Amino acid sequence: MAEHSSVPLAQSDSFSPDRELTATDENRMQITDDLTKLLDILPTHLRDRLVQHPQLDRLVEVVMDLGRFPEARFPGKAEYLSETPITKEDLAESTRRVGDFGGDNRAGIEKTLHRISAIRNRRGEVIGLTCRVGRAIFGTIGMIRDLVESGRSILMLGRPGVGKTTALREIARVLADELDKRVVIIDTSNEIAGDGDVPHPAIGRARRMQVSRPELQHQVMIEAVENHMPEVIVIDEIGTELEALAARTIAERGVQLVGTAHGNKLENLIKNPTLSDLIGGIQSVTLGDEEARRRGTQKSVLERKAPPTFDIAVEMMERQSWVVHEEVSDTIDILLRGKQPSPQTRTTDDEGNITVTHETPVAPEPRSRSQAVPEIGNFFSGQARGWRSSGRMKAVAGQNTSQNNVRSLTPEQQSFERMLDESLGRSFDAMESESFPGPNGEELPLHVYPYGVSRQQLDQVIQTLNLPVLLTKDMEGADAVLALRSHVKNHAKLRHLAKTRQIPIHTVKSNSVPQIAIALRRVLHMDEPGAPGEAELSLIARGDNEDEIEALEEARLAVEQIVIPKGQPVELLPRSATVRKMQHELVEHYRLKSRSFGEEPNRRLRIYPA
Repeated sequence: MAEHSSVPLAQSDSFSPDRELTATDENRMQITDDLTKLLDILPTHLRDRLVQHPQLDRLVEVVMDLGRFPEARFPGKAEYLSETPITKEDLAESTRRVGDFGGDNRAGIEKTLHRISAIRNRRGEVIGLTCRVGRAIFGTIGMIRDLVESGRSILMLGRPGVGKTTALREIARVLADELDKRVVIIDTSNEIAGDGDVPHPAIGRARRMQVSRPELQHQVMIEAVENHMPEVIVIDEIGTELEALAARTIAERGVQLVGTAHGNKLENLIKNPTLSDLIGGIQSVTLGDEEARRRGTQKSVLERKAPPTFDIAVEMMERQSWVVHEEVSDTIDILLRGKQPSPQTRTTDDEGNITVTHETPVAPEPRSRSQAVPEIGNFFSGQARGWRSSGRMKAVAGQNTSQNNVRSLTPEQQSFERMLDESLGRSFDAMESESFPGPNGEELPLHVYPYGVSRQQLDQVIQTLNLPVLLTKDMEGADAVLALRSHVKNHAKLRHLAKTRQIPIHTVKSNSVPQIAIALRRVLHMDEPGAPGEAELSLIARGDNEDEIEALEEARLAVEQIVIPKGQPVELLPRSATVRKMQHELVEHYRLKSRSFGEEPNRRLRIYPA
């Protein structure tokens, strides 16, 4: 093996925040590879060109695609190696010089860490090769050596090419050689310990178990624990639910796990139902009324199901900058509450000095009521209003702004996705930056903090009337408080906070749609007769029970989703005469015609296209 470069790295030491560690000469990063063996599999004219290249020691991979010019890729750039396109003979010559390709279309060169990946056509013929340089970098884990020595399970995250596999290889060597632990590597693609039956020296005394087919990785993981008594298991690319379950089984048996998973950050795992078990799993929990009020959240919230499989998570942002979550359970809980964690950032400079700092979560700046806003016209005169508005402010109603991405999911999954987005702080604040002046100079949308008022009823009124109201969970940034009158009387603290922050409190007698509609109209200064939206307000105010509200919503959806866009008539469900009259009035708002037909009690409405 030819040694190409060496740079100093900081010595192993226990870390404390916001201090710099000094590098020592005894512990130096060494990069070793067998680049000559990789060049030997290339066609002669490409090999000769690369041998003379001034940046040969920084080569990342060589790409050969049939009918295209061959490329050499270096960090941040790529260049052609020849003006002659690759032929089938070139590809056949290279594939003869490497090992057998497995089920994942990867092969290797015996006793090296290089990886050759194939692209095949429909007939199974190789029409492209990616020859990736494998390097053993000794000393690369200096930034997290204290975590490795702690005996806790570590999960490495990061984009492809950032160095996850290289770090795993070095962790396995340190644990086996320097800490004298029994280490077993589950090497699915022979990428950690190289191709061939004899593992590469870069893993030290660690043992390697090969996997015959990628889909059997979870079985080999369990077999390693049952047959070989490891203290540490190293796994690369946990990507399926079975592998996640196998990892949990291993961790529950007291074995230290070190692995990698697909995703750049912990948030990616929260949103990934396949791998969420690695960080404890996510479940929906329904809170009692008092607990929901105490937390200041809706009744249905997301919580962690179980302890995480991995205790520590390392987000490898760049090769010289890693973000460390020393308590994964705490980080996940904080994220699910809609807050930002304060992870540890560890960086190293060109001299090998390591600096450890703590990230400070960026708190949202309080909105200034006197802040200038762009003049984009009067909201009430420039926007389509009420039932006829096709561009209802769904974000204002607290719905998921990315509904187009989840339409293929079941209603339960869509609800879970919406709750998850709200937990991660991307729902109620969706229109935070789109401010505009109201008819009386006030800043809209209006931020309302609800207390004791049914969020479902609030959402219904806001959606139906297209009101410029944004529900907020933070009283600090609220413009007004909407509370149930009985709750305000018994809550001196709420009154004190509102008075201190000079936030007006508007009360409602009961959790009914008419009461909420009237209160919101008062908050928005829409009390004057004949104000835009008056007809819609009076219409919804008459819907004083669930049946009436449901009937009006049924008519609205029929008009907006079928009659107008598709030009088809629609029959609604049978309703009472009073409810049918309200539905007729609603249809008239759309300038459409409707009539009742059938005999009681099955008399119902039919809506006709224009």
